[in-house]
Amino acid sequence: MKEMKKLIGDKAFYAMVLSVAVPMMVQNGITNFVGLLDNIMVGRVGTEQMSGIAIVNQLLLVFNLAIFGALSGAGIFGAQFYGCKDMEGVRHTFRYKWYICLGLTLLGILVLLGFGENLILLYLHGEDNLPALETTLFYGKKYLWVMIWGLLPFSVEQVYSSTLRECGETVVPMRAGIVAVFVNLFLNYILIFGHFGFPALGVEGAAIATVISRYVQAAIVIVWTHTHAERVAFIKGAYQKLSIPGQLAWKVTLTGTPLMINEILWSAGMAFLMQCYSWRGLDVVAGMNISGTITNLFNVVFMALGSSIAIIVGQLLGAGEMEEAKDSDTKLIAFSVASGAAIGLLLVILAPLFPMLYNTTDVVKDLGCNFIRVAGACMPLHAFMHASYFTIRSGGKTVITFLFDSVYLWVISIPVAYCLSHFTGMPITPLYLCCNLIDLIKCTVGFVLVKKGVWLENIVGQGK
Repeated sequence: MKEMKKLIGDKAFYAMVLSVAVPMMVQNGITNFVGLLDNIMVGRVGTEQMSGIAIVNQLLLVFNLAIFGALSGAGIFGAQFYGCKDMEGVRHTFRYKWYICLGLTLLGILVLLGFGENLILLYLHGEDNLPALETTLFYGKKYLWVMIWGLLPFSVEQVYSSTLRECGETVVPMRAGIVAVFVNLFLNYILIFGHFGFPALGVEGAAIATVISRYVQAAIVIVWTHTHAERVAFIKGAYQKLSIPGQLAWKVTLTGTPLMINEILWSAGMAFLMQCYSWRGLDVVAGMNISGTITNLFNVVFMALGSSIAIIVGQLLGAGEMEEAKDSDTKLIAFSVASGAAIGLLLVILAPLFPMLYNTTDVVKDLGCNFIRVAGACMPLHAFMHASYFTIRSGGKTVITFLFDSVYLWVISIPVAYCLSHFTGMPITPLYLCCNLIDLIKCTVGFVLVKKGVWLENIVGQGK
């Protein structure tokens, strides 16, 4: 009973957690739901179109997570500065985010313009089906050239939204996200299929809708922030000077660079894993696309709880409340794993229904169903790993998170996937299951690191 009390909080605790997590769940849930509808709309057009978009989105994930990683380093300081009521510190981290995101956006545009086609080709295998491969490449390129225009508004919106969340304003980014996804959904309906007198643009229409919705989302967050300076004091004078104290900039860079490299390597690693699976043919790519779209919708709960750990525990560490931070973190991890188990079970039960929404072959539908079941069964593992990652990160231990996350992926998970996909005849479903279960080792490492309390550190040097 005593151990159970350490894992379970009271009503006030869960009310506080949900006040932080629910807006992120709603925003991400609606975003992923519209992404699902998006995917289904394109999937109704054809398998090659769906596969082309899936490949490009896997590449864009590398950019998106590079931005996330770059912001995360500054965000650790932002949350702790806010925890000790240092608004000037929050302003400095906000400016830092601007510089790093603009640089990454420029780099991302140059890479995709210069190497986009070659990157798509990495996923196209099977010489016995050349017409389908060429069609998939054609649609992937069309989608990519439009999506490049959405990189800048995505980056700017993330700079503002991440800072708002660190200051406790989670509802505004959620509302902006809701508006954006409905704009995206409406424009998808018009532009993909050609309703209300518009031409049927297919994959290009899907890309145009996404880009426009990103500009809408960025505009909402920016306008609200600048018109509510009394609630978000960091924005007052945020642009009066562009300098950042050298010592702080260096400290943020030292802390944040491992995170940014981690996210780039992790997302590149996930892209490489998909490339390993793609050796089994385009049907596997299409099945993975269906599974990934569905599971992303169900993942929002443990993903939001992980982000909540970064905010709640980060603020407690910044305020010097070490014991409370440790106690809250234990309860948050337990809540995340329990939620992952419940939602994973639901996903396993509902798995056969989702692929039926797509206009594709029975083989692709069966593969999609099997991949969804594997993802659902492994969701508690992913929930624990995600919560452990954010726990370690909240105390600024970014080198450890780098080793825990992307180094593990490249040293353990990818070699296993590569060897199984290239040197064995193992069917793709048990192969995919093996690549997920290898993360049991990572869970064990995460448990040890969290239990030892290596993350319990106030990195802003204020508070108690």
